[in-house]
Amino acid sequence: MLHRLGLVAVLAFACGGHAHADSPGPQPLPMPSAIPAPQDVAFPGVINLEIDATDLDRRIINVRESIPVSGPGRITLLYPEWLPGNHAPRGQIEKLAGLVIKANGQRLAWTRDVVDVFAFHVDVPAGVKALDLEFQFVSAVESAQGRVVVTQEMMNLQWNSMVLYPAGYYARQIPVDLSVKLPDGWQFGTALETTSTTGADSTFKTSSLEAVVDSPMFAGRHFLKLDLTPNIQGPGNVSLNIVADRAALLPIKAEHIAAHREMVSQSLKLFGSRHYERYNFLLALTDQMGGIGLEHQQSSENGTVPGYFSEWDNYADGRDLLPHEFTHSWNGKFRRPADLWTPNFNVPMRNSLLWVYEGQTQYWGLVLAARSGLITKQQALESIAVQAALYDVRVGRAWKNLQDTTNDSITASRRPLPWRSWQRSEDYYSEGQLIWLDTDMLIRELSGGKKSLDDFAKAFFGINDGSTLPVTYTFDDVVKALNGVQRHDWATFLRARLDDTGEPTPLDGVARGGYKLVYTDTPSDFFKASEANRKNTDLTYSLGMTVARDGKLSAVQWDGPAFQKGLTIGAQIVAVNGTAYDADRLKDAIKSAQKSTDPIVMILRNGDRFFSESFEYRGGLRYPRLVREDKTPARLDQILAAR
Repeated sequence: MLHRLGLVAVLAFACGGHAHADSPGPQPLPMPSAIPAPQDVAFPGVINLEIDATDLDRRIINVRESIPVSGPGRITLLYPEWLPGNHAPRGQIEKLAGLVIKANGQRLAWTRDVVDVFAFHVDVPAGVKALDLEFQFVSAVESAQGRVVVTQEMMNLQWNSMVLYPAGYYARQIPVDLSVKLPDGWQFGTALETTSTTGADSTFKTSSLEAVVDSPMFAGRHFLKLDLTPNIQGPGNVSLNIVADRAALLPIKAEHIAAHREMVSQSLKLFGSRHYERYNFLLALTDQMGGIGLEHQQSSENGTVPGYFSEWDNYADGRDLLPHEFTHSWNGKFRRPADLWTPNFNVPMRNSLLWVYEGQTQYWGLVLAARSGLITKQQALESIAVQAALYDVRVGRAWKNLQDTTNDSITASRRPLPWRSWQRSEDYYSEGQLIWLDTDMLIRELSGGKKSLDDFAKAFFGINDGSTLPVTYTFDDVVKALNGVQRHDWATFLRARLDDTGEPTPLDGVARGGYKLVYTDTPSDFFKASEANRKNTDLTYSLGMTVARDGKLSAVQWDGPAFQKGLTIGAQIVAVNGTAYDADRLKDAIKSAQKSTDPIVMILRNGDRFFSESFEYRGGLRYPRLVREDKTPARLDQILAAR
C-alpha cells in the first residue's frame, strides 16, 4: 500500500512539474488608480472643523467636519500620516473611528484605499456642495495603546489626529475654520489666534491646514500663563503656557521665571531674528499625560515631570528641553531640509539632514540652557561628558554610520530595541551634537577666536527677520554657509563624520575645547540626578548594563561583561554575593572586586529560570567626567558663557 501511494505521488509530481514548466506563474494585478498628487493651487472653499473635547471619562474626541466640494465625482480624503517633527509616518489612523459621511442629509458610502490605508474614497452625487463628516478620535486610555493625551486634569489636542482633508492640494492652500469645546472652567494655550470665546467654546481665525496642524493646544484645569518677553507686547511676544496635574505645582519662583526669560533673550541674541508672530511654549507638568517634546514654528509641545519647578535642583537633565524646542523655530521649521519639507501630510519625508535639523538643535539646546542659567556651566560640562562617554562605547558605530541613523525614526519608530548600543537609535541627535561641538571648536581654532558657530547661526538662520515662510536648505547650503564664516574643507570634514564607520569616538570637539573625557569611580551630580530620574543604576561603563530598581536589566551593552555572560534585557538580579539584591550592594561588590581575587557572583532570574553567573571583572566603578587640559584654551567655557 505504501509503495503504491509513493508511485502515485511520483507520477503526480512529474505531471504537475511538466504543467508548471509551461506556465509563466502568477502575475500581479494592476494597482488602483493613483491618489491625486498635491498641487499648489487654492482649494475652493473653507473646511469647517468642530472639536468636542469634553468626554474626559472615556477620553474620546468627537469631530464634526464640513468639506466643500466643487461638483460630482470621486473625491479622496486623507488622514495625516507623515507628521512634521516626527520625521516618520506616525499618524494614528487606528484611532479614527465611527466615520460617517453625509451629503444633503443622505449617508454616502466610503471606501478605504486598498494600498494607502490613510486614504478614503467617496463618490459625490450631483447637486452636493459639501460633505458632512462625523467621527471620533479614540485617544489612548493607557500607555500600552499609545501616548495618553487626555486626563482628568489636562489634554493635548493635536489637530492632525482630528481631521480629514482633500487630496490634490498643498496643505498651505486649504483654509480651515476651527472651533473647540473644552470642559467647563478649563483654560488653554495655542499659537492659533482666538476670535471668540463663549463659555467653554472657542473659535479661531481662519488659517491654512498647514498652520492649524502646526498649532496644537494644551488645555487644563490648572493653568498658568507667564509672559517671557514683558517688554514686547506686540509681534514677537513669547509666553509660557503651563498646565499641571495639581494647582500646587504652579507657584513658580521669580528666579526660575527669570531663567526662562533669559533663555528667550539668549536665543534672540544668537539667531538675530525671529520667525513667529507670537511664540507659545506649551508646558505640561505631569506624570499622567504622556511626555512629549515636539517643535512647531510658533509654539512647541513640552511634557515634563511634575517637579520641573518645585524640585528645581533635581531635574537639570531635563532643562534643555525648552531651549531645544525653541531653537527649532529657526532650525527645522523656518530653515528646513529640502528633502524633509513636504507639500502635505501624506507625502513621504526624507531625513538625510536630520544631523543638522536635530543634531545642531541638540547642541544649541544645551548651550542656551547654560547661557541662560537654566543649568550651570558645571552641569553642562557633566552633560557633555555623559554624551561623549555614550559614543565612546557605542559599538554600533563599527557597522552603521551616522548618516544611516537618520532613517531610524522610520525603521524603528522609537520602539524598544534589544541591543541599542549595537543597533543604534537616532544617534543624529547626540552624536550630531558632538559633531557640531567639534565644528564650533574648529572654527574658533582656525579663526584665532574671531569666529564661531554663533556666526553661522546668525548667517544661516537669521535671514528674513519676521518672516514665517519656510526657507529650505541642502547639504551644499550648509557647507557654503560654514565657508562664509571660516574657510575650510567642510564638505570632507562633515562627510567623513557622517559616512565613515569604525572611526574613533567623535571627541575632537571636547579636546579642542580644552577638556578630556575620563572615567572616575564616583558619578557626577548630573549623572546621579539622571539615574534618580530614570529610576535605575547605570553601570554601562563597568559591567556593561543598566539595572532598574527591581533588579531587572533595562539595557545591556553589546560585547560588554554582562553581554559576554549571555545576559539580556529583562533578566533580573535576585542576589549579589549571597545577599538579596539592591543597587548599593551591587556597587559595593564591584568596588570590592578591584582588591580581591573573588568573582562577583550573581543569582539571576529570567522568566521561570534561575541561574548563577560569576564576573571576573576588576575594573571597578566607572563614571564619565570632563577634566580640564591646561595646554588648550578653555573654548568650551567660552561657548557656555552668557552673551
